[in-house]
Amino acid sequence: MTGAAERRAGVATGPTTVLVIAKEPVPGRVKTRLTPPYTPEEAAQLAEAALHDTLRAVRAMPARRRVVVLDGRPGRWLPAGFDVRPQCAGGLDQRLAAAFADSAGPTLLIGMDTPQVTPDLLAPALCRGAWDGCDAWFGAAEDGGFWALGLAVPDPRLLRGVPMSTDRTGAVQRARLTAAGLRVRELPALRDVDTADDAERVAAAAPDGRFAATLARLRPDTGR
Repeated sequence: MTGAAERRAGVATGPTTVLVIAKEPVPGRVKTRLTPPYTPEEAAQLAEAALHDTLRAVRAMPARRRVVVLDGRPGRWLPAGFDVRPQCAGGLDQRLAAAFADSAGPTLLIGMDTPQVTPDLLAPALCRGAWDGCDAWFGAAEDGGFWALGLAVPDPRLLRGVPMSTDRTGAVQRARLTAAGLRVRELPALRDVDTADDAERVAAAAPDGRFAATLARLRPDTGR
């Protein structure tokens, strides 16, 4: 959806493509570290809620294109205004690199594990002056990874070989940017939802979202 079609749908345009790396919320394939205390079906409901909140925040911001880079098939959780592109095979570094390789011009990539993200948090990297004197945006995750990476000129070589899902991932990725001579600006650090404790903390930080409402409905101590 581009140009006049986006305007008719009420989707604002801007200079940057936004990529959301996502996995179809299928029980047993998503948020497996939430089980226990949650069942695979409940973990999938939480994953879908996180995806809903993330896409809602992205849709509220100006973007040249909005793309869900998806492992799986799109479902009812996908709102209007997003294209869908399949993820490639391989490790996470290869999949992220391929997502950037398929994009042209300034691109911001985020994940689906930070449902507390808001338009205000994304705004610095998506406003019209976001790339003035800036080559990259970096959003660290509290567990040592990263939740956002923006590149003025997408270069998949900046991601290939970065060790993923470790407490050094973010540091290594950011070092890649500076070693390449890029001028890096920071987005706020956010907590990923991996464990039940993460879910509680994130829901408390964003109590008005679907993720928080879903967690409150499923929380083990509510008598289910």
